[in-house]
Amino acid sequence: FGSPSVMDQLDAIRLKVETDFHRAAPGGTGDTKCAGNYSPVLPAQLEAKSNGFNDVIYLDAVHNKYVEEVSSCNIFAVFKERGGVRIVTPTLRGTILPGVTRKSVIELGRMRGYSVEEADLSIDELLQADEVFTTGTAVVISPVGHIAFGGKKRDYKGGQGDVAKEMYKALTDIQLARTEDPFGWVVDVI
Repeated sequence: FGSPSVMDQLDAIRLKVETDFHRAAPGGTGDTKCAGNYSPVLPAQLEAKSNGFNDVIYLDAVHNKYVEEVSSCNIFAVFKERGGVRIVTPTLRGTILPGVTRKSVIELGRMRGYSVEEADLSIDELLQADEVFTTGTAVVISPVGHIAFGGKKRDYKGGQGDVAKEMYKALTDIQLARTEDPFGWVVDVI
């Protein structure tokens, strides 16, 4: 279920959508943690960072419109609808790392009564979300404050989304034994 962060605050990140480089392609090793998945896109990341972004959102290599990952993090979109909160994360199809923190957030969201879907998520849909956050072992959860896609820009509530904060607190409370672990994730190591 990832590792707890030493910080108690969540700093919003700024993301640029990459349309020329792809982190992974069908039939490759996109669903494994290996250097070959990350080194080819290093130029795109460096360019984004030099332009004031923290990281890059990669789209699928087939249609160039479906969101896959943010470098080494999974991504989630939150839609606040009449029937409640719906959380969407891209479907695993061999091009996305099946992160343990991703899995934990999916389970936590469902336990908390949210509708959580693994589905295709187009960049246009992502830009319509009420909130966006990423997950990863090192970052746990990072709220997204800004996304730039070509000439389109989207700001998200200063990056302090309610669902991201709720998930971060719930996950780190379990990790740090501040609350009961209903999933059996915490194991004492002697």
